[in-house]
Amino acid sequence: LGADPGPELTSLHAELLEGEPSPARPADALAAYERARRTLAESLGADPGPELTSLHAELLEAPPARPTEATRPAEGSRPAEGNLRPRLTSFVGREPELALIRDDLGASRLVTLTGPGGTGKTRLAEQAAAGSEAAAWLVELAPLDHAEAVPGAVVSALGLRETILLPQAGQAPGHDDPTARLVEDLSRRPDTLLVLDNCEHVIDGAAHLAETLLTRCPRLRILATSREPLGVPGEAVRPVEPLPPVPAHRLFAERARTVRPDFDPDADPEAVAEICRRLDGLPLAIELAAARLRVLTPRQIADRLDDRFRLLTSGSRTVLPRQQTLRAVVDWSWDLLDETERAVLRRASVFAGGWDLAAAQAVCGATDDLAALVDKSLVNAVPAPDGTGMRYRMLETIHEYAAERAAETPEVLREAADAHTGYYRELARRAEPRVRSREQLPWIGRLETELDNIRAVLRRTTTPPTADEVAAAELALSMGWFWWLRNYRTEGAAWGLAVAELAPAAADESDPRYWPRLHLDLLRFFLLSDASPREGLDNPVVQDRLVQLRKAFEAGGPESARFPGLLWPFTTFFTDTPALMRESIDAVVANCRLHGDAWATGVALMFRTHMAIDTPGGFAGIDDDLAELRELGRRVGDRWMRAQVASVAAEAAMMRGLPEQARPAYEEALQLAREVGAHHEAPFLITRVAELAYRSGDLDSAEKSLAEASSEADRYRVGDATAYIHALLATIALDRDEPATARALREEAVAVAVRGPLPPHFAALLDALGARITAAESGPLAGLRAMADALRTAAAECTEIVLAHLAGRAAQFLGDLDEHALAVRVLAAATAWRAGIPRSVPEQAMEESVTARARDVLTPESYEAESSAGSALTPAEVPPLLDEVTEG
Repeated sequence: LGADPGPELTSLHAELLEGEPSPARPADALAAYERARRTLAESLGADPGPELTSLHAELLEAPPARPTEATRPAEGSRPAEGNLRPRLTSFVGREPELALIRDDLGASRLVTLTGPGGTGKTRLAEQAAAGSEAAAWLVELAPLDHAEAVPGAVVSALGLRETILLPQAGQAPGHDDPTARLVEDLSRRPDTLLVLDNCEHVIDGAAHLAETLLTRCPRLRILATSREPLGVPGEAVRPVEPLPPVPAHRLFAERARTVRPDFDPDADPEAVAEICRRLDGLPLAIELAAARLRVLTPRQIADRLDDRFRLLTSGSRTVLPRQQTLRAVVDWSWDLLDETERAVLRRASVFAGGWDLAAAQAVCGATDDLAALVDKSLVNAVPAPDGTGMRYRMLETIHEYAAERAAETPEVLREAADAHTGYYRELARRAEPRVRSREQLPWIGRLETELDNIRAVLRRTTTPPTADEVAAAELALSMGWFWWLRNYRTEGAAWGLAVAELAPAAADESDPRYWPRLHLDLLRFFLLSDASPREGLDNPVVQDRLVQLRKAFEAGGPESARFPGLLWPFTTFFTDTPALMRESIDAVVANCRLHGDAWATGVALMFRTHMAIDTPGGFAGIDDDLAELRELGRRVGDRWMRAQVASVAAEAAMMRGLPEQARPAYEEALQLAREVGAHHEAPFLITRVAELAYRSGDLDSAEKSLAEASSEADRYRVGDATAYIHALLATIALDRDEPATARALREEAVAVAVRGPLPPHFAALLDALGARITAAESGPLAGLRAMADALRTAAAECTEIVLAHLAGRAAQFLGDLDEHALAVRVLAAATAWRAGIPRSVPEQAMEESVTARARDVLTPESYEAESSAGSALTPAEVPPLLDEVTEG
């Protein structure tokens, strides 16, 4: 044969030369022969054939001549064990899975690796088997076409002959049962591990054989790979998940370097990440994608993954045909399904993301076939995060394939899409009032979980030929408060626009679309007013529509007493009639008391209290509104409303100089906002806590809180909070005598703030900050000039406490200019405007400095005269006094 027969047969040969074998020797000789034959079979790639068989028979009948020294076995040699073949590519990742599989094999004699095609089950099984102390034998079942062939495939893989050469006692000559042969052989072997690879299409045969062998061969263990469990008693099932991002990226990079040795994954990490993510971390798909680097860049590959089945077709020519392209891998799974399972998979293609059991029943019908798809690894089932049941989902690759198959049956697809639309419209309709109640947390979580499906329905109902304006508008309005609360404001506005573009607005109330469309347009502009200020809102067409909305809703009635209709006063911000705001909100409060529920009344009151703090004379009546709001918040149970009440109470306390009341209220508001997931609110509230620390003189604590607020603002993209944060950081930098840092921070704050309509008080504070920076860089005269302009602008719209802050800083500049008499007068005006509200620690230090310097220069009588004159000044009278200094 041109090869050494191996140590086992050589040893047997030597023993036979030394004497006649005992009666028990033929069986032992046969076993030794079989082991030697397997060794040769592995080395030669074929059965040793009749020549060696004949030699074996001759050895047992008559000893041949004594062997030469060259035929004796080498010391320490041992037979080869198993048939695992070395791989030509590296094994990437999977260290945790390998450890778990080996633990499973220690605890169970049958372990099945399950998962969809392309997850790397075979490679993982081989790697796990290679580390086993037992002899490991790989049995490839993929080429089989019927379950009855499984035992014969195992016989062939083990190198056992299909017919028995030397029958055992009690066996009839010609016995050729492969299962019996396996039991006979494996029951006498030492520890052995069989790897039954690709069992899914011959699952019954693999299961029956596994159970038979395990019950009769006590030293045997089986590691199987299949797209569904074997279902044998004692089986341990280990699902093989797709690769996580880090090993997936590494696999792509390693395979990429085999086709492009100079490949650098860091040259376009975003494209590599997108490829691995969109291919679900499937090793086979990633390897096929890497092979395309011969002709495409990573970005070009990523951009073409919507047509992945045509793109990923460059597999190895030496693997099975079903592993050479991505489509062939999934075709293999499809071909194993029966018609009812295929119908369920087609219908399930209308889902986006995951779905629960109720949705499956509504869209797919009976769930038995869904369970079969889970068993066959085409649908994944995992416990829902909230513990309410199981969630089902398909890998993106499987989903795309199922969608292609669904397109082949348009009627089935249409029915499934209609059922999907109906189910999620009803879900959102039921959720809408509950996300504003004490039941809100589970309902908010449910909408968050189903967001991909809701988006799919909105896309379907706003895209011809399946567009449905009524369905789309209803769903968008049901989602409106959720979008606002959870900071999906830009997205919500975009869906509102998509609905608006389906058809012109209804002309009057005779059209059933009239009020829904008014509500939807108002919701869209409201979402845009905060999420993307001024973007498109100054367009003349939009301005006309805003006026139409205000006129429709300001008449009052039930439509103006529910969300979003009750928000109509905000339109005055964009139609050049801001003076109407207070009057408009008072009208909304009265209308909600008459036609609205407790939540609507609470929201109207909440808007009024927020506005009151920021307008002149606004504290009048605020305590009564806050008391009613607390009662409404307790009754409704909405954490967002309660957070707003606490926030308003805190702001009022801070403006009144009562930090001991403001801090716990802000902390309560922050806790409630976080509970409900109102991420847009948290950065503001944390910044307010920082402002309290600043007002108390604790700059270090203020900076620490601002760092936390900045992190949350970046995370949730809350731009207007960023402006507030930078303004306060600039103020701290000034107090630390770092004007250059302060200017840079203020410029960042202005750059963010000017993207939308600035609240008057914040614009005034930015102006005052700019004046202080100018004074630090260019002297007090330049600073005073800028502060005079800031006071002039703020006098008409800002609260007395804001005006007092600006006047106090102007007094400081006057003192620096040795204008001590006027400094005392302006400081007295600021004190009068405060109406007994104490100054912050920084303001108190500034006031003490101005007073001390003035008393050193002025006589007591002059000081008192200036102070008395200043107490009578109005905000409009102060800027001209400052102009006399700057222009003199």
